[in-house]
Amino acid sequence: MKHLVFAAGFLSAATVAVAETPELTVYTYDSFVSDWGPGPQVEEAFEAVCDCDLNLVGIEDGAALLARMKLEGASSDADIVLGLDTNLIVAAKETGLFAEHGQSPKLDLPIEWNDPVFLPYDWGYFAFVHEADAEAPSNFKALAESDKKIVIQDPRSSTPGLGLMMWVKTAYGNEAPAIWEGLADNVVTVTKGWSEAYGLFLEGEADMVLSYTTSPAYHLIAEEDASKAAAAFDEGHYMQVEVAAKLAASDQPELADQFLAFMLSDTFQGIIPTTNWMYPAVTPEGGLPEGFETLVTPEKSLLLSPEEAASARDAALDEWLTGLSQ
Repeated sequence: MKHLVFAAGFLSAATVAVAETPELTVYTYDSFVSDWGPGPQVEEAFEAVCDCDLNLVGIEDGAALLARMKLEGASSDADIVLGLDTNLIVAAKETGLFAEHGQSPKLDLPIEWNDPVFLPYDWGYFAFVHEADAEAPSNFKALAESDKKIVIQDPRSSTPGLGLMMWVKTAYGNEAPAIWEGLADNVVTVTKGWSEAYGLFLEGEADMVLSYTTSPAYHLIAEEDASKAAAAFDEGHYMQVEVAAKLAASDQPELADQFLAFMLSDTFQGIIPTTNWMYPAVTPEGGLPEGFETLVTPEKSLLLSPEEAASARDAALDEWLTGLSQ
């Protein structure tokens, strides 16, 4: 009987020990947590130093993250949201759900960064990816005049889709409605997120897909396939800076701070180029992987400030909806 009591006590203590392992929940987008995304490596590396359980939750695409946070509010299980970008920062701050990070990071971005709430973890340029042996248009007007079929993402659920909308608005201003009307017959479909759109392109359902200048690096490095390229547009390319922030209502604030610091470490940043296929916010000690030097470098960078993007978003969305309905 004593042995049974001891065994029961031992099991009870073990159960308590397991239950006391802190859990950090990070909401992010689906491709981040996929088997080929950064998630598995990030989880393994962070758990090796945090003595915790890192719970990465994939929620469609970047813009859908903000909608989820608005729905859940302060009762959300999330401790960190990773996957918003500069086009969504103002709207995210307006929720009052996020806390200041309190860090002074040294970043390798092509823009200055001093936001007290959101920390960048990677960046890149939007571009239309196509087969390298196919002729590609050199701007949006040429694309609209061509017979190229494209797949794009919905700006209401996808950060690439939102980035494309801002790209057209920034490059063309009052001409943006005409650009969208011209592109209407080029669009095969509008997907909720990036993964679905890129999959359709790879399946041959379209000639071009909205993605990034860095996307061909995946095929080149991971598949030893040089058959994909990004079209260089002479009106410039819109930049994306992806960010993360901690929730003010997090029940693991210290662990959240530890993760944000880890996010800018050489370990995390070294994972980004060949899993998320973007430029890291802090260049790893070993530099960028071989193959990145072959990528298109835009001659002109386009980017609205978070405040400008918030101000332009509703009107740009109306233009997008009206133009594509023609």
